[in-house]
Amino acid sequence: MRMRPLTRHMNKHLIPVHMRPMIEYALSTLLGLGIREILVVTGRGHLGSVVEVLGSGRDYGRSVELTYKVQDDAMGIAHALGLAERFAGGRRVVAILADNLHDDESIAPVVHAWSRAEPAHAMNFLTRVEDPREYGVATVADDRVVEIVEKPEVPASDLAVTGLYLYPPDVFDKIRELEVSERGEFEVTDLNNAYIREDRLRFHVVERWFDAGEPGPWMATQRYVESHPERFPEKRFRLRED
Repeated sequence: MRMRPLTRHMNKHLIPVHMRPMIEYALSTLLGLGIREILVVTGRGHLGSVVEVLGSGRDYGRSVELTYKVQDDAMGIAHALGLAERFAGGRRVVAILADNLHDDESIAPVVHAWSRAEPAHAMNFLTRVEDPREYGVATVADDRVVEIVEKPEVPASDLAVTGLYLYPPDVFDKIRELEVSERGEFEVTDLNNAYIREDRLRFHVVERWFDAGEPGPWMATQRYVESHPERFPEKRFRLRED
């Protein structure tokens, strides 16, 4: 496992990144977008510890409400997203992976524009990486994503898909049409490619993004947060709602 032995006794997303649980950085991204109703999907063996850390959401602001859903089997990101259908209630969905840190001011205006766009479309946030072979890699042309290939041996570009996804209400219909991959999962890359085939996937490139889900990137994330304390004040994580 990627973060063993740390994850023998704790959920990966609760591993600290410079004195905060990793998941709080993803949560802060959602709070910064004005999102206050948040569904947390976790494995059955970790629900108790995740709830113990995050609680009802009250610690992050009086208007923040956290709901929890258990993914009984690790069947992929798209499967986890599918568990949010009732919670979404026919609305557009913002999904984020709990081991991702996004620190880019350009994200909020893009999300706000997407939330009002008609007709509704999906959105991926991309970033340039040195070794894209460990990520979903996007090929783009004329301001459109042409294709996304998961962990290619020979990447077509250096644009990796980050773990922040925006979807229109029909995303759950798309998830039901997915087939299980060779890894035994419902792949988010397959979901994104379904929108590409309909010319309904847009993209935005961000600069400051970190994947803290593996030892090397986790240490890089630690160093970034430690060296930029001004970017991670308490108000980023705890809303002041006077």
